[in-house]
Amino acid sequence: MAIKMMKVFCIMVVCMVVSTSYAESALTCSDVSTKISPCLSYLKKGGEVPADCCTGVKGLNDATKTTPDRQTACNCLKASFKSNKDLKSDFAVPLPSKCGLNLPYKLSLETDCNKVK
Repeated sequence: MAIKMMKVFCIMVVCMVVSTSYAESALTCSDVSTKISPCLSYLKKGGEVPADCCTGVKGLNDATKTTPDRQTACNCLKASFKSNKDLKSDFAVPLPSKCGLNLPYKLSLETDCNKVK
């Protein structure tokens, strides 16, 4: 349990550092981490997407109505995947559609967040 909490803390710290680069965004990496935290088990192991994960993903989508917010969310998610090797980006790609969302960009490490509109 302590290791899991430490990983979540590390993700949040990375997200906070990344978010300072996106001052025009009202969204923070801490907000993103909070929204996706129910998805951690799915993002590690795959399988069924928990209902609270979809609630978080939909909440994150609702919170990203501006281009700067979407770019911040994209960069925060990429930073989380880069800093936590237990998370599998292959599980992130289909996550929005599994939650009934159609995002205008792919949740992938290859996504250029600066091009997200």
